[in-house]
Amino acid sequence: MAASISLTQSFRLRDALVAAHPFRLASPFRFGRSFPLFQNPSSRSPSASMSVQAPKKSPDVEFLDRRESGILHFVKYHGLGNDFIMVDNRNSSEPKVTPEQAVKLCERNIGVGADGVIFVLPGVNDTDYTMRIFNSDGSEPEMCGNGIRCFARFITELENLHGMQSFRIHTGAGLIVPEIQSDGKVKVDMGQPILHAPDIPTMIPADKNGSVIKAELVVDGISWNVTCVSMGNPHCVTFGTKKCEALQVDDIKLEDIGPKFEHHEMFPSRTNTEFVQVISCSHLKMRVWERGAGATLACGTGACAVVVAAVLEGHTERHCVVELPGGPLEIEWREEDNHVYMTGPAEVVFYGSVAL
Repeated sequence: MAASISLTQSFRLRDALVAAHPFRLASPFRFGRSFPLFQNPSSRSPSASMSVQAPKKSPDVEFLDRRESGILHFVKYHGLGNDFIMVDNRNSSEPKVTPEQAVKLCERNIGVGADGVIFVLPGVNDTDYTMRIFNSDGSEPEMCGNGIRCFARFITELENLHGMQSFRIHTGAGLIVPEIQSDGKVKVDMGQPILHAPDIPTMIPADKNGSVIKAELVVDGISWNVTCVSMGNPHCVTFGTKKCEALQVDDIKLEDIGPKFEHHEMFPSRTNTEFVQVISCSHLKMRVWERGAGATLACGTGACAVVVAAVLEGHTERHCVVELPGGPLEIEWREEDNHVYMTGPAEVVFYGSVAL
């Protein structure tokens, strides 16, 4: 696998990289527009690489329409620093990239670098599209909250759609409905949280209602209070240990403790783990160890699970701001329909090509 990257505005470096078949790099997406740092002088004239107001399809989207054997065209997006390689896969129900290739693409030293590869596939069962994702370790999760927001923004780019839009997306976690808001953020109906222990799944002994709420879990000799929630994928949420319930998340050594939670015998499908600090009844701070991706800057399904767990344990109200290393997400667990709603940004990073 070989990739070409252009990462600077220096004309000297630009010329060298252009000669080596570069891929385009766009600045962060702001207010519906992204601007290229530079362009191949032999291709397009300078212009905004994407504009949600423009009636014509942008040159960057036309770039994705190219069909070249052995070459993958993609767009890199991020949601609060949780980054993804987005692939237009609408012409096939099979991903263009294998799990093994996804691992190489996600490698940050010798590949493109990402937390996962996301594919836009044709819809099934009356849905508009199907979303599949391969994690950076090659595993396939059921869903990804930050990923679904990036997915929705990517669709508007592919389909040249403007203004407020909503989509019915088929995922491994069921039907998910993201909606593009007037301010450019994406609000997602994440569905109902799953609290029944076998369905999460977890083998931690459940309470009389079949849930695992503030239960004891021993990890590496330390007893933690944990609440388990599934948002279509498993989450283990902790606000502290039995000895010290008030957690200071900045003190957590994620690389040490995260894998021990993820691979704990009580989680037959492994688990995502959120370490949470209560700032107020409407403000939470969390760090996450994601199943299959490790420490990431944000996790949308994790933020949703955290608010559900916080409400169940009596820490917060149902409408909270969840502060992640990459930025805040707005989460609401509505009592009237039992659905969790997540609102946050999704932004373009750059456009690229890579030889598989």
